[in-house]
Order: sequence, then structure tokens, then C-alpha cells
Amino acid sequence: EHDIAKGRSELFLCAKDTEEATLYEDTHALVCLLVDNGFTTQQAEIIVSALVKIMEANMDVIYKDMVTKMQQEITLHQIMSQIANVKKDMIILEKSEFSALRAENEKIKLELHQLKQQVMDEVIKVRTDTKLDFNLEKSRVKELYSMNERKLLELRTEIMALHAQQDQALTQTDRKIEPEVAGLKTMLKSHKLDSIKYLAGSVFTCLTVALGFYCLWM
Repeated sequence: EHDIAKGRSELFLCAKDTEEATLYEDTHALVCLLVDNGFTTQQAEIIVSALVKIMEANMDVIYKDMVTKMQQEITLHQIMSQIANVKKDMIILEKSEFSALRAENEKIKLELHQLKQQVMDEVIKVRTDTKLDFNLEKSRVKELYSMNERKLLELRTEIMALHAQQDQALTQTDRKIEPEVAGLKTMLKSHKLDSIKYLAGSVFTCLTVALGFYCLWM
């Protein structure tokens, strides 16, 4: 009891060794406070002693889940070592991924360059084929135009030849018709004279017959 009454006026924790801790508090002041509130000195000391035991038991329960400074340093060292290893692994992984990404990028660039070259080759081929087809079509059109010009010239020549033949035929026909017409005119004139002579002879014959009958009757 005398040791309890000599307690200090501050409550704090002090580590006795690496595994335990001791609780210090002003128990004498607490005993005096209880006596002032109607408790006897013996009752107050018993209550304070019970409170101290309860607090020590609670502190033991609390300190079971706590670690010492040495353990904290060891754990911190282990954690820092693990962090360093993880950081090292991350750097290696980052470098590896960067190398893989750069290789993939180079591969994509090469494929794009090849694709671009193929597209350019196809474009050049299409342009060449188109130009060749255009030149061939142009030559074919020129040839058709020249052929049509020749055919048109030949047709004009044939038409002119036909016109000349028709003119010649008409001229020859006119030349043939003119003598025939002249002959027909002459023939008509001779037939006309013959008809006149025949009519005149017929008239004279009739007159002669009539005169003969007249003389007979007279």
C-alpha cells in the first residue's frame, strides 16, 4: 500500500525490455479523491488497486497486438526490400514491355511501308494501264476516223462516178433519142403526106364515081 501511495502524478508507458511495458499512474491522488468522496482509506486503496490491475490486464491485451521498435525496423527493412525488388521487377518489366512495344512499332512501320509501297505500285500500274488504254483508244479512234474519211472519200468518188455515168448515159440517150425523134418526125410527115394523098385520091375517086353515076342517070 505504501508503494501504491508513492505513485507518480503522470500516466505514461515505459518499456522495461523488448517484450514488456509497465504502467505508472498517481494512485495516491486517486485514493485521496475517493476518501474525499466518502470512502474510507482502506476502501479507496482496494478500489485503486483493483483499477490498477484491470488497467494492467487491459494494457497486456493491447500490447499483445503491438510490436517492438526492433520488430518494426525489421519489418520496415523487409518491406523496403520487397519494394526495391518490386521496383526492380517493374523496371525490368517496363524495359521488356518497352522493347516489345518498340519492336511491335517497328514491325507495324515496316508493314505500313510495305503496304504503302504496294499501294503506290498498284496506283502506278493502274495509271500505266489507263494511259496505255487511253493511247490505244485514241489510236483506234484516229484509225476509225481515217477509215471513215477514206470511206467517205471513196463514197464521194463513187457518187461522182455514178453522176458522171448518169450524165454520160443521159447524153448518150439524148443523142440516141434525137435521131429517133427526127426519124419519127420525118416518118410522121411522110405518113401525113401519104394520108393526105390517100384522102385526096379517095375524094377524087368518090367524085369520079359520083360523076359516073350522074352521067349514067342523065
